[in-house]
Amino acid sequence: MERVLPEAAHAVIGKAIDFVYSYGPMAESTVVLVPKFVEHYVEQLAESTGFDVETLDYTLGMFLCYPLGLIMYMLPYGKLKHIFSFLLGAFLLQFTIGKQWVHQMITSLAVYFMFLVLPPALAKKVVPVFLMVYITLGHLHRQYINYLGYDMDFTGPQMVITIKLYALAYNLYDGHLLKKGIEDRAAKKCAPWAVTELPGLIEFLGYTFCFATVLAGPAYEYKSYAAACDGSLLYKPDGKARGKIPSNILPTLKPFLVSLVCMGAFVVGSGKFPLLDPSDPQTFTPVILTDTFLDKPWVNRYAYQWLALFFVRQKYYFAWKNAEGANNIWYAGFEGFDADGNVKGWGNACNIDIIAFETAPNVKTLSAMWNMKTANWLSRYIYIRTGGSLAATYGMSAFWHGFYPGYYMFFMSVPLITAFGRIGGEEVGPPLASQGGGGGGPRGVGGF
Repeated sequence: MERVLPEAAHAVIGKAIDFVYSYGPMAESTVVLVPKFVEHYVEQLAESTGFDVETLDYTLGMFLCYPLGLIMYMLPYGKLKHIFSFLLGAFLLQFTIGKQWVHQMITSLAVYFMFLVLPPALAKKVVPVFLMVYITLGHLHRQYINYLGYDMDFTGPQMVITIKLYALAYNLYDGHLLKKGIEDRAAKKCAPWAVTELPGLIEFLGYTFCFATVLAGPAYEYKSYAAACDGSLLYKPDGKARGKIPSNILPTLKPFLVSLVCMGAFVVGSGKFPLLDPSDPQTFTPVILTDTFLDKPWVNRYAYQWLALFFVRQKYYFAWKNAEGANNIWYAGFEGFDADGNVKGWGNACNIDIIAFETAPNVKTLSAMWNMKTANWLSRYIYIRTGGSLAATYGMSAFWHGFYPGYYMFFMSVPLITAFGRIGGEEVGPPLASQGGGGGGPRGVGGF
């Protein structure tokens, strides 16, 4: 950053950061849910295992969601589930990111106040702007003080909460329109997730801080969370089951076991194929830019890069699959029943289809199978609301991720690739179809 910004800008930014940091002791005083002996034990465990404390905190927090999910499952339906969800979510944030958890609390309370005082039509504009400004400041701060670093901070959980509250602002707006009988194309398309009444503060905080999603997502809809907490997901108002309730054992164990495999693959594989030069960790020099690497044959270089990125992806697979199982244990990942009482599936908390992603034939499938609940957010609350603008949709995706150039190079290239795919399908598809190809060729290549 020193080479990018002038000295005067550094001075102004430094003063702003110091001002925010001056409230650190006040924020520290809010960390009341994690006993000191727990922190001391984790430090000792980190020392004995060789893990850094931040990584161990996060990993333990993810695994802790399973016993917490079992307790959540056994609690009676109603407000107690929301209280438990909020308090344990707050505990996990304090356990993993310490005093920085106040960012999630400040964001949540500020947004709830906006929902209380602003009409839905205005709230669905103001809330998203507030959320994106907040996450922007977080990303810029992270990149300013630790460019290319991987230290745990509040921006990860903040990205999850941003999606939840951004979506809820539109859910309430859609619910308002549907309640008033006002015709709106986007609201009609998103009617299944519309919320007609502002949730109570406890319900709102239970959703925002939900222990099973607060660390790594997935950010599913408020109505899905509420239905799992009040029992309406499984039971009718008269108390009868909506269908034959499936067992949650396999949907819990399968993603859990997959997450263990992914964690092992990441630990072993990233050690053998590091992205950053292990001989000079302070400069964040990519291995692919070192002289030793550049002297290798191109086949070796390509294979190394493919394997290195494959093993890096395993940490995301671990987090998402772990969270999927932790949600399934209390049926938050269950999609419910259709009108005939048949089970729809267990995809509500699924954030990645590993096989489909790794074997994807095109960029469209890649983007659809990766971080699936974020893709839902982009589809329902950006793409549909902007009249189908791919530039706005992928631009928002890049903006939400942060400000490293690679985000924009990838996400802003997708609309162009999509456009070429559509043109190819229109121009090449009909001739192939007339020759018996059925148009499958270009769609298989371009995917559109």
